[in-house]
Amino acid sequence: MPDPELAAPTDNAPHPRGIGAHARAARERWRRLPLPVRILLWVLFALFAIWLILFITKGRFLKGPFQSIVSASLQREVKVAGDFQLYFAPIRIKFLADDISISNPGWASQPHLFRADRIDMRVSPFSLVFGDKRRITDLLLHKGALDLEWSRDGRTNSWTMGDPDKAGEPLELPVIRRALIAGTTVRYRDPRLFFTADIAFDTVRARDTRFAHDIRFTGTGTMRDKPFVLRGGLLSPNDTVVGGRNQLVIDAAAGPTKLNITGTLPGATELEGSDLKLVTTGPNASILFAFLGAALPDTRRYRFTSDLTKAGEEWRFTRIKGYFGDSDLAGRMTVSLPGGRLFIAADVATDTLHMIDVAPFVGYDPVKLDRQGTAALVETVQGRPRLLPDAPLRSDSLRAFDAAVTYKVRRVRGDNLPVRNIALTLKLDNSLLTMSPLTFDMAGGFVTSDITLNARGTPVKTTYDIRLSPTPMGKLLAGWGVEESGTTGTIKARVLLTGLGDSVHDSLSTADGRIAVILPAGSMWARNVQLSELDIGTFVQKMFEDKLKDPVQINCGLIAFTVRKGVAAADPILIDTRKNVMLGRGGFSFRNESIDLAFRADSKKFSLFAGQSPVGIGGYFAKPGINAISPELVGRAGAGLALSVVGTPLAGVLAFVDVGDAKSTACGPVLAGANAAAQRTKKGQPRDDVGRGTTAKAEDGKSNRGERRNQKDKFLGIF
Repeated sequence: MPDPELAAPTDNAPHPRGIGAHARAARERWRRLPLPVRILLWVLFALFAIWLILFITKGRFLKGPFQSIVSASLQREVKVAGDFQLYFAPIRIKFLADDISISNPGWASQPHLFRADRIDMRVSPFSLVFGDKRRITDLLLHKGALDLEWSRDGRTNSWTMGDPDKAGEPLELPVIRRALIAGTTVRYRDPRLFFTADIAFDTVRARDTRFAHDIRFTGTGTMRDKPFVLRGGLLSPNDTVVGGRNQLVIDAAAGPTKLNITGTLPGATELEGSDLKLVTTGPNASILFAFLGAALPDTRRYRFTSDLTKAGEEWRFTRIKGYFGDSDLAGRMTVSLPGGRLFIAADVATDTLHMIDVAPFVGYDPVKLDRQGTAALVETVQGRPRLLPDAPLRSDSLRAFDAAVTYKVRRVRGDNLPVRNIALTLKLDNSLLTMSPLTFDMAGGFVTSDITLNARGTPVKTTYDIRLSPTPMGKLLAGWGVEESGTTGTIKARVLLTGLGDSVHDSLSTADGRIAVILPAGSMWARNVQLSELDIGTFVQKMFEDKLKDPVQINCGLIAFTVRKGVAAADPILIDTRKNVMLGRGGFSFRNESIDLAFRADSKKFSLFAGQSPVGIGGYFAKPGINAISPELVGRAGAGLALSVVGTPLAGVLAFVDVGDAKSTACGPVLAGANAAAQRTKKGQPRDDVGRGTTAKAEDGKSNRGERRNQKDKFLGIF
């Protein structure tokens, strides 16, 4: 009987030769696969092997290489003193580190940029390869501490890794979908802005069943030595809530300045596509903008609401509505950091602007305005009233940001102020601020201005170029309560000044340039003109003849001043009418705001009872005064009295007779705004009655007088 072990194998039993045949067939099939397919399969196998090894070991053996490689890459010491895990679970990268720390650069005030008792997170592996944002799907952070600090020179910061001399970059947080945070603090310091903040984070169970966690935070800090507090929460949605978004609430206060933000975020730190509502109130909007590192002119009390979202590198404030003082405001604004430099763009409009709300823009104290009204526009300095504001421009803040703003005003409310339709285009580029054009309608005319503040050097250099198009004089005077009927003349003007200083007062106190007001041919009420000319005989005659409303024909007129070092001297004041030539001398000072002007009229025709004495305008910008009884008039009266005594009463009248020898004016130089030296009589002869007289009072209150000095000598002798 044959040996059972030698019996032929059944069909179900493996045959040694069959195993080898299968292996050879498998190898043959492998060889027949295209090379790229075989490479891909090897790669997949290697990745699976790596994944399996990491999953089994939790990647703990990578602790040493991780510390060395990351430390070298960041040029900072990275240490993990406790447990360490780095593996795929199953697709997301799981990273866990106990007692982890990242050192700060040597100049920082704290030894560590970041440290935590434990950090446990899941990271999307694709975000490490594709895109510029690291995506953390889950984060557990226990007793963490983050120190963010700028160097004193503002060149670098603690979170910009690599070369220690590398310029500081903006802070970019990874996108975090869900987070649990316990006992974690964030510390921020910026010596350039005098800004500090210390914020504490903790996670609590949310009361709303739609949400799993509520990250609460509270904080304190200072901004330019002014303390502020904040508190808020971030509600993270439950996993069961499909498409849930994080709800954010922030309340912040710096003294009376309040800010409230509510709305939703796509993720815990994902600001892109946020849908937020902002409400802010306070006594002065410049305080609010100081938190951005931007300078805004002072304002009165305000309240603004807006929609707020982040798109790319821009924070967009849309549907802005609110008020400042008694004026409304609406529009939109964006804030961004192109190249790391703050840039603000805004397009805003006001329907009704109250003039008192404009005052803080040029340096008047808004607190005093609220308390005293228009009386706050005048201050007493060394016993003199001062009208021009002396608040310093925040030129240091102008150097910290750029801006592009358009602002429109439909209507201006103010006593006898015929101004409407203001339009301003403002640009701030590397400390050069231009308001060009600044335009508005005024009494049927149009004012165009180009104002430039150059803060690239010290002190600030300001250029004023203000132009008034031909404007009906009747409408302009009506704006100040003067009846316009019977006045058909027009007026045009230009102010071109350049000064140095960090306030409106200082820039005008050092200004050089020219101011010119031109009156082309037209007519004006007799009483409006004759009172200023003080031609008593003509005025009384017209009054008794019931011709008070007969128009006085103006041939041409020029009221011009040349300004040197803040002092304006008449150059010239010359108005030619059908019957008279009106002359002015003197000037005014932007330095102490004093006025020292005298006007007189010489008749072209014989006139009895012509006072022929100057009308003086003195005092200060804030408190001018008119003096019709001049020394010349007193002298004439004395002479008349003497003639009456030694002769006859009729002889006394001779002291008030005007023989009518005034020389008619050539209107060409007048209408061209030429200076006194260029003025001519109608016969083409140089005028010898302009370009002389008193100038504005000096700082000590004394007048400098000169009867026949050229303009250069006058300026040199002012102070």
